[in-house]
Amino acid sequence: MASPSNSSSTQVKKIKLESADGVLFEVEEPVAMEMETVKLYFAGNEDAIEDTVMPLPNVSAEHMPAILDFYRKHLEFRKRYPLPPTEEVKVFDDAFLENKSNDQLKELIKAANYLNSKELLDFLTDAAANRIKNKSVEYVRAFFGVENDFTPKEEAKIRAENKWAFEGLDED
Repeated sequence: MASPSNSSSTQVKKIKLESADGVLFEVEEPVAMEMETVKLYFAGNEDAIEDTVMPLPNVSAEHMPAILDFYRKHLEFRKRYPLPPTEEVKVFDDAFLENKSNDQLKELIKAANYLNSKELLDFLTDAAANRIKNKSVEYVRAFFGVENDFTPKEEAKIRAENKWAFEGLDED
């Protein structure tokens, strides 16, 4: 569950978000408003923020903490660094992805897409692109769960016609 903020003279509003599997997250308003889906849900009805639980049917509780951590940290970075990303941002982003499997990355992409979180979605899709860059067709098929619908003869013909596309690939 999202951690409470430090007490200060100004109380930060909390927004309640419920994951697809029924877990409730109380999230600081500035963090929640980074997600366009949440922002639009409450647009014009800011009074309902503290009394409403917003369902997130396409976001699992497993991935919500990572999404919230990403936005908390990036909000902090934007407060400190109004210019393009610094080394500190790159270190955080690299660490964010470090222990994520391909399946976790794809689930985070789906969640970011549902939440209409452009910054996170761009970051995650770039990460996915980097993971499949210079990989074999078989690796990319496995990454995306795509079944090969070519016959061996058709595939051999395509590979022969496009030899350049199969040169210099990385080990899978």
